[in-house]
Amino acid sequence: MQPIRIKTISEFHRLKGLPKPEHPLISVINVADLKRGHEDGPINFVFDYYSISLKRNCNAKFKYGQQQYDFDEGTMFFISPNQVFGIERGKNETTKQSGWMLLIHPDFLWNTSLAKKIKQYEYFDYAVHEALFLSEKEETIIAGVMQNIQQEYHSNIDKFSQSVIIAQLELLLTYAERFYQRQFITRKISNHQILDRLEDMLNEYFNSGSLTKQGLPTVQYIAETLNVSSNYLSGLLKVLTGQSTQQHIHDRLIDKAKEKLSTTDLSVSEIAYELGFEHPQSFSKLFKTKTSFSPLAFRQSFN
Repeated sequence: MQPIRIKTISEFHRLKGLPKPEHPLISVINVADLKRGHEDGPINFVFDYYSISLKRNCNAKFKYGQQQYDFDEGTMFFISPNQVFGIERGKNETTKQSGWMLLIHPDFLWNTSLAKKIKQYEYFDYAVHEALFLSEKEETIIAGVMQNIQQEYHSNIDKFSQSVIIAQLELLLTYAERFYQRQFITRKISNHQILDRLEDMLNEYFNSGSLTKQGLPTVQYIAETLNVSSNYLSGLLKVLTGQSTQQHIHDRLIDKAKEKLSTTDLSVSEIAYELGFEHPQSFSKLFKTKTSFSPLAFRQSFN
């Protein structure tokens, strides 16, 4: 299904039956004012600008990355330019949709501190596979910042307007990052499911001979297999285990090496080869870094 590309914020306003934006590169929208689409079945969109939104009661399924969501209480979504997302509207529209949308064209950020920094916020990666679920207190904080942006948006534009909005936007994104870190900790069930899937995937990979044929799995390969972004996976592991994805892979590899050193008669070179190392010296160096023992010294400790 070919996505509908919306290139400008003005074009989005026309499509949704809104008056012209007060600034061509930024807009603050009340979701209740949006004209509902009448498309049958799911439809995909691509924006050429950033979108930050909080919506409720939209009676729609939202496909973002690898996950599908309902618009529920206090749920925020962050979308970057050129990301594909899908909407499938429900048939029964008994409740009034509410919330807000903040649209920012990349040109608005030109020559500001956010021009590069905004790309560092991991939640703008649509493969993150995780919306931001706000508590009541968190939503109040976010709403306060949004009101400041909205007030400036509706004021007469002067030479300070951009700087004031950028400062408030940076504050909004910083709060969002803080709340995501809280979510990593409080949403432990789903997080632990990802960890369980990670362990199962690594065990299968290590026991299937893939190490010998393909070498160590890359962080990108693991993230794609788990349907999350590499940044999200590393962030999750850092919070829950204190280690990066690469460190986690190396730990599982060392566990496998210990098993082979203590239960088989294979030489260190043969073990290194089976674990995907081209050079035994590289294996020995990693093993000693992780355990403070050389592979031979570790094996001799069992004799």
